[in-house]
Amino acid sequence: MPEISIVLVEPLYEGNVGFTARVMKNFGFTRLVLVNPCALGDDAIMRASHARDVLDNARRMTIEEVYTEFDFVVATTGEVSKSVCTPMRMPYYSPAEVREIVGDIDGKVAILFGRENWGLANTELKRANLICTIPTSEIYPILNLSHAVGILCYELANLPRGTYPLASPIEMDSLYRHIDAFLDRIDHPDFKRENTMVMIRRILGRTKLTIREASTLHGLMRRTEWHLDNTEQRTGETE
Repeated sequence: MPEISIVLVEPLYEGNVGFTARVMKNFGFTRLVLVNPCALGDDAIMRASHARDVLDNARRMTIEEVYTEFDFVVATTGEVSKSVCTPMRMPYYSPAEVREIVGDIDGKVAILFGRENWGLANTELKRANLICTIPTSEIYPILNLSHAVGILCYELANLPRGTYPLASPIEMDSLYRHIDAFLDRIDHPDFKRENTMVMIRRILGRTKLTIREASTLHGLMRRTEWHLDNTEQRTGETE
């Protein structure tokens, strides 16, 4: 099964961190990552109860380190985009759908949860492979942090072993840089670039590229670039 870590980004209340450790262990998850958390003391320990080991072994990382280390990142949000013209928080998937998508990954998967007061920033969301939201009532849609973690852990528990390794974060970053440079080459408008790259990350993130598939995309762009170079050269010779 994929190696799943729960990542809390700047949690504000130590009690929520303790409760998160507890609900993780309820469903068999032990890998907790904390990004710039609040101070953790007796309240976190008390709320963790018999999951003190999950709390004590929690890793401290930056958001940049998360995106560098993990093969696949799912970002959770309670606020979703209402239009396809604003792709930052869409398309989005339910926890059950996330289970189907990540189930066959043989690699490291991070599930990101944002701050209790305003969640994840767009800068933290834009690099995610997948956006997840938990369907709730419009009457009172906001979930407690540990409750949201519990719902995802419930859905992701007891996944079968993954079947294939993904292209690494380094390999995917290389591909995204190549795509960005390719867009320059074909005179893609600058004012559209950020949204275009976000959508490309979402599309390729959902497809869970293997190393061979990423290499194939590089090859297609290089072949196109070769034809562009030669067309420009022939045009220059005939002028």
